[in-house]
Amino acid sequence: MAGPRDQDKLADQWSLGAGAEDEDHAWAELMDGEAGAPASAGTDRTLNQEEIDSLLGFDADAGNVNLAGVQALINSALVSYERLPMLEIVFDRLVRLSTTSLRNFTSDNVEVSLESISSVRFGDYLNSIPLPAVLSVIRAEEWDNFALLTVDSSLLYSMIDVLLGGRRTAGTVRVEGRPYTMIEMALARRMIEVVLEDTQRAFEPLAQVHFRLDRLETNPRFAAISRPANAAILIELRIEMDDRGGKIEMLLPYATIEPIREQLLQMFMGEKFGRDTIWESHLATEIHAAEVEVEAVLHEVEVPLSRLLNMKAGDTVMLDRSPSDPVTLRCGDVDLTEAIMGHINDHVSVRVTRPLNPPKVTMAAFEGAQNTLEKR
Repeated sequence: MAGPRDQDKLADQWSLGAGAEDEDHAWAELMDGEAGAPASAGTDRTLNQEEIDSLLGFDADAGNVNLAGVQALINSALVSYERLPMLEIVFDRLVRLSTTSLRNFTSDNVEVSLESISSVRFGDYLNSIPLPAVLSVIRAEEWDNFALLTVDSSLLYSMIDVLLGGRRTAGTVRVEGRPYTMIEMALARRMIEVVLEDTQRAFEPLAQVHFRLDRLETNPRFAAISRPANAAILIELRIEMDDRGGKIEMLLPYATIEPIREQLLQMFMGEKFGRDTIWESHLATEIHAAEVEVEAVLHEVEVPLSRLLNMKAGDTVMLDRSPSDPVTLRCGDVDLTEAIMGHINDHVSVRVTRPLNPPKVTMAAFEGAQNTLEKR
């Protein structure tokens, strides 16, 4: 607020009949004095590095999942992987399969863990790949699209040491300043093929897909399988072999998994992907063992109710059928097939003459009813 001297100054100017310009100038001086008072208290200060990082959203402890500040605005167009709940179950299955496969591949104690699943932009991921690294371009043949699998150098050199009988070193082995040799690339290709086989098996209960290794690259510029602004899902797997190991990163563009988007949106509990093979086999066994009553219908004719009430023992009902005409085999209200009537010894018999009638209710009707229930 203005002090007593400022108020006296204004009063003197008003009493002397100052003009409009003098009044505006006085008010400007008064407001400048009020605005400048707190400035001396230190509000106009420089932000430190921690506050700048928090404002921009570059928080190292927050990871890739919880974005804040400017980063949250930039990445607001990305689709969150949490909208595809089935995907996390698929990669949990991949972790279990890869643990067993890599143990058999290396004859060593291998532990595979799922570090994170996040949504990134394809261009941002290519710029963040630590080099040197082996980038594998993977083709999903049934989906007619590509994916990317990256093996970092620490995992590659650790795998080479294990496969070739190298010494166990506590530190991370890194070789800088030279390209990978043909032996190293061949061993990396074999390890990637093992991981791809497990990935195919992980997706198998959900969709039939074959992942084929298209090529190996060491320069990210030659591994551009999508536009830089396109969204993708990044899966990070940590592979540990005692005191050494590294990471495998799999990048799936959303365009690649679009053919199975409906399956990935499913919500269920358990590991059977919505199906229980034990229950299916039990149900099939019980259906085959079930007993049903089948009727042989010779002919059907409509008669007036009055005639039916006047029938007595000995009356004859004429049927417009001959002994060679087929009869209808019926179960409940469903016509199964046709047969020819005959007899075996003292029993009347029928002989089926054509295959069963196709069912009127198909699987499409069940799927339509299921979709209706899910929408409700």
